[in-house]
Amino acid sequence: MNVTPDQIILWQWRALRLNATLLFTWMVMALLVFGAILITRNLSGSPRIRRGQNLLEVLVLGICEQIRDVSNQNPEPYLPFVGTLFIFIATSNLLSVIPGYQPPTGSLSTTTALALCVFFAVPLYGIRHQGLKGYLMQYLQPTPLLLPFNIVGEISRIIALAVRLFGNVMSGTMIVGILLSVMPLFLPVVMQMMGLLTGLIQAYIFAILAMVFIAAVTQVQQSNPQGDQEKWHG
Repeated sequence: MNVTPDQIILWQWRALRLNATLLFTWMVMALLVFGAILITRNLSGSPRIRRGQNLLEVLVLGICEQIRDVSNQNPEPYLPFVGTLFIFIATSNLLSVIPGYQPPTGSLSTTTALALCVFFAVPLYGIRHQGLKGYLMQYLQPTPLLLPFNIVGEISRIIALAVRLFGNVMSGTMIVGILLSVMPLFLPVVMQMMGLLTGLIQAYIFAILAMVFIAAVTQVQQSNPQGDQEKWHG
């Protein structure tokens, strides 16, 4: 049994390799791009809208509400990044119902790449809101003696973010594979459904933790949150 899709080599020429992680990552990205074009090409402002647009609006508003609850800020600046993280991870996990599909989130290289995106996004958002000096000064709080510990803490939470997602997805895939080989069909199907629910939860947790890390460095309170609320619901 392959522990991760990195071990499944589909094509190789000298040092160049195409493994299942790369293939299915490209497939997920292509699916999301095609779906986004298909749903957004004929957006309507009338009360009667297509199901795809309705689903998109529910998803966007739901993500905005979660960002607002976590950060107490206007969700607009963070929606593209946090929303993309959630949708990519959720889609990658939900497609595991397709026979032969290997979720790219079951690869440590994929989860590390996602965690690195968060690692670089946090200082970018922090510098945007506090300025370079203000952002760097927080590493010296409450005393400059804690600078090494603050840096280690920043790196360790990103490592934990990557390993948590990898471990949960990989373990779920392995459990279903073992049950398929030793148990009747019914139980693995139930476990597969539970795996889909777990996949959605992991996507939610990853996106929420990313927003928590960003909110911790922005430290911005919106002066009129009620107005923003009406804006997003209007």
